[in-house]
Amino acid sequence: MGRRRARRARHPSLAGAGRLSAIVSLSFEDSRRLTGPNLYFAEPGAVLEAVGEVADSAVAAWRANIATMREHLGWPEATLCVRAHRGGMALAFAAPIDQLFTATEVNEWAWMAAIGKTELFAPGHPHGTDPDSALQMLLRHSAAERRPDLFALIEIASKRGVPVLLDDDCLSIGSGKRSQIWPLAALPHPDTVAWSRLGGIPTALVTGSNGKTTTVRLLAAMLNAHGLRCGFSCTDGVFIDGRMLEAGDYSGPAGARSVLRAPVEAAILETARGGLLRRGLAVGRADAAIVTNISDDHFGEYGIDDLEGLTDAKLIVARALDPRGTLVLNADNELLRKRAQGQPCRVAWFSLDDSHPLLRSHRANGGTTCGVLDNRLWLSHGDARLDLGAVSMMPLSANGHAAYNISNIAGASLLADALGVPATTISDVVLRFGLGREDNPGRLERWQFGGISVLMDYAHNPEGLHGLLSIARALGGSGRLGLILGQAGNRGNTEIRSLAAMAARFEPAIVVLKEMQGFMRGRARAEVAQLLRDALLALGMTPESLPMMPSEQAAAREALAWARPGDTIVLPVHERAARDAVRRLLDHLEETGWQAGQALPGTS
Repeated sequence: MGRRRARRARHPSLAGAGRLSAIVSLSFEDSRRLTGPNLYFAEPGAVLEAVGEVADSAVAAWRANIATMREHLGWPEATLCVRAHRGGMALAFAAPIDQLFTATEVNEWAWMAAIGKTELFAPGHPHGTDPDSALQMLLRHSAAERRPDLFALIEIASKRGVPVLLDDDCLSIGSGKRSQIWPLAALPHPDTVAWSRLGGIPTALVTGSNGKTTTVRLLAAMLNAHGLRCGFSCTDGVFIDGRMLEAGDYSGPAGARSVLRAPVEAAILETARGGLLRRGLAVGRADAAIVTNISDDHFGEYGIDDLEGLTDAKLIVARALDPRGTLVLNADNELLRKRAQGQPCRVAWFSLDDSHPLLRSHRANGGTTCGVLDNRLWLSHGDARLDLGAVSMMPLSANGHAAYNISNIAGASLLADALGVPATTISDVVLRFGLGREDNPGRLERWQFGGISVLMDYAHNPEGLHGLLSIARALGGSGRLGLILGQAGNRGNTEIRSLAAMAARFEPAIVVLKEMQGFMRGRARAEVAQLLRDALLALGMTPESLPMMPSEQAAAREALAWARPGDTIVLPVHERAARDAVRRLLDHLEETGWQAGQALPGTS
């Protein structure tokens, strides 16, 4: 089970009000706002994570309490959702966009009153056993939070079909170069807004377990080649027209806002699981979205315990699409095939096999697909078929060995097609993107020098590692395989051991266990590395083949120092600073003619 911290959204008027008593933590673990389309419904609202066994009578009482308080507060009826999971139950309800802090207080009161708790709340909170005082407190919260001026602007924008973007400080109307932003403390009167200058820009959402950042970068290259000034956000940062604006993991709402408020003509937003589950989508509208794939990762957080739940979480992106939008899905993934039914938008399918039964039937009904046939990638609209080129000639495919990147190419091609990029432009880009390591830094970067081959990638889960090591074996010949290995601390012990098992399947001669300083996430020092080492020992590796190093950079140096001519070294590196440092080292070794077996620079 992954580790989680309790996260409670506080009403602004309650800042500094004190901590909940310990008894509350036994009743619910987490209470938070949902600021956009989310796992439970398409509207904003609030969710509370109840802990342990939850009786049907308690859920019924919670529903009644929510209905009662909605009526008193003058909120319209809206969706309620109860979702059971291994740790307990999520209790969510939709609420007005300007009442979300109050909604979390309503949710907490409704639940605690439903289970008959007493002495529950810190000073300033509604008391669970006194409905009258709870009502008066919640009425005050609601009145303090209510923003009729905000509501009026959002309503007019909606009627005009203009997207809005709201956070705790600002409201922007429109997106990209067709947007304008105002602080919430100084919203304009609707009559003073230059509505004719505001509107949307082509926007795509990218999610999935693997391949998100590669898909984002490839789609950005296609849109740029189409003549659009493109902005994108991803796990590496925020980029505007090819220039980094912010460094770091911006695969959540903050990255989306940065791009959509920049003067760009198209936006691509990597949309990671954490942000989707914590707050929901940052945007309420997009033109296209993709789920690249689904694989085991991040179980035990936010009530997601299995692949079915993870699939539902990734498909939240579809809630931003209207009937004119396009949802791009991987036909090679069984769960996505099952969950695709009933989507409110057009669906386009991709596969490594253009003869996949689903692709054939979809084309027969006039649908759009992209798949591989006889080493060529085909983009099809019904019976009309367009040849995008030989897969083995596409640099991202690593001479046709990188199956997961071929899937990324097919998915990105469908996204570009949905956004109006011509097939000739798509073909031109996929036949050149990846020729230089700068096209896709940190993802399947390759070096050959000193008698060895080196691959650096972001592979962070068993499926990603399987793809990376398969390529290493295909490209590396019969030499020894060296690997560095680590994992983020918020993965469960079972997931960590699964990563070790995947590594062992490829029979590496050495696995350098690494600490990941920026990814410890509640774990003790060396705890994850020791879990990996123990699992690899149990799978038959020897202690001397499993050195442990205190950082990713030190682990990469250890693997390179071990290498001899003919070896292949695989470096999954996750921290941005470490990737930059390792890349500089590898470039230096290549440029200076370093030979395997020689001392590395900086060592005697």
